[in-house]
Order: sequence, then structure tokens, then C-alpha cells
Amino acid sequence: MAIETPLFFQAQGYDLLGIMHHADPETSLGVVVLVGGPQYRIGSHRQFVLLARTLAASGIPVLRFDFRGMGDSEGDLPDFTEVNYDIASAIGTLQAQYPSVTRVVLWGLCDGASAALLYAYQDVRVHGLVLLNPWLHTEQGAAKTYLKHYYLKRLFSKDWWQKLLALQFDYKHSLTSIIKLLTQAGGQNSRMLDQDLDLPSRLSSGLRQFQHPVLLVLSGKDFTADEFREAIKDDAVWQAGLKTGNITRRDLEEADHTFARAAWRGQVETWTLAWLKILQA
Repeated sequence: MAIETPLFFQAQGYDLLGIMHHADPETSLGVVVLVGGPQYRIGSHRQFVLLARTLAASGIPVLRFDFRGMGDSEGDLPDFTEVNYDIASAIGTLQAQYPSVTRVVLWGLCDGASAALLYAYQDVRVHGLVLLNPWLHTEQGAAKTYLKHYYLKRLFSKDWWQKLLALQFDYKHSLTSIIKLLTQAGGQNSRMLDQDLDLPSRLSSGLRQFQHPVLLVLSGKDFTADEFREAIKDDAVWQAGLKTGNITRRDLEEADHTFARAAWRGQVETWTLAWLKILQA
């Protein structure tokens, strides 16, 4: 039977709640799970619990926890770009529970994945990243993605042509929306996070400075994943990582953002475990 114990640890003076999924006491590899934004622990987000149990059953200890201001942890909820203290403390807590762990993998979904990438290169304890549908949003990127993955696809939609021929198409609304998106797509990114660096640049910089393996998992039916794909398509750092094999990419074409079905969740668990076993070798 899997052993799971609750524990509290501190980040910037606040108590954070974690769940330790226990495993092989002699292992050198452990995993810290970073969730993306406030979550329920039921439904599609049950995946974090089930993933942790699967990994622990295979001998890899896992720590799940709530960031400051989330769930049962104290404090005000920070932006995902401001959770470095939380992550560092969680890694320290995992190692306190398992002194044999010298290598830690950060596993994150959405802005949890982005937070992991922004943090990892700064901590020598982190030896791997598992990134699911990373959040890489800008107004410009979202506009380009929406034009390509929504309006362009509609041109090949039977339902869209039937509405058009039946004069049931809202020309005014659609034209206004397209003009707005074209304006945003041709403009500059407005979300500046670090002086002259926007979010895509910061993530690219984090990846360039992180010299360890990365597992990238992207859903096929998710706007966040679509925007991420578009952003890295011409990014030299991401493309170099994919070519050299430092980044292992897996695409699950039918999956939604949270891999809500059991089959999709199971596939993510299988990919994660297989990748971790290679890391352990």
C-alpha cells in the first residue's frame, strides 16, 4: 500500500501544505509537482494525485504542494513568475524527507510548467523538467494563434459554409473580430515581465541556461498548446533542444488542456515514467 503523509513547510514565512508520496528510501531521484493555478483535487485535476501514486509505486518519491495563497497554504496567491521561494522550499523539503535524493525533477502543467522553466536553471538540484502545455501567452501570440487555429479552420468547416449560404453568418461581428486580431498579431507583445524581456523570451532564456533533459508534452486540442507551438516554431533555442535530443517532445493529438480522460492521463503517466527511468539509468 502506498504511504502518503501530509506535511507543512515554510516559504517566506508562510506555511505551505504538501503531500509526500513515499517510495524507495535509497533513491537518488525525486519529483516535485507544480500545479498550474488554483485547482480542485477532483475531476481532471485528480491527475496530480494519480501521477504521484504511479511514480511512487515505481520507486520515485513525489512531493505535491499548494503554492502560497492556494488551497490549504497561507499567504496571498502570487503570480506564477514569483514562486521561486515556494519551489526552492519544496525541493528542500523533499530532500529533508529523502536525504539520498540528489537530483530533482520538476513536473508542471500550464503556468506550473512555465514557473518550473523560469526557476530550474538557478538551482543545481534540478536535473530535469517535465513540461505539459506550458503557458506562453502574449496578446500578439494569442491573436496569431486564434487567426490560424480558429478562423483558418473555419474556412474548411462544412457548418460554417452552411451558415454562410443560409445567410446566418454574423458578418459584422466576425469582421470586427478579425480586424482586432490582425491588429494585435502585428503589434508588439504588451506583457513585459523583466525590463526588455517578454514571457517567451524569458522562457527561452531559462531553457538556454538549463543544461539538463526536458520532457515536453503537448495536447492536440488546447489553445494554450497551440499558442506554445506557434511561439517556439521559429525559436532557435527550442529548435536546437529538439534537434539535439535535450528536449523529448510528445504530442497527444486528441487530448485537452488537462488530459481529462483516463486514457490521456495514463499516457502522460507512461511517458513520464519511461523518461524518468532513462534519467535514472
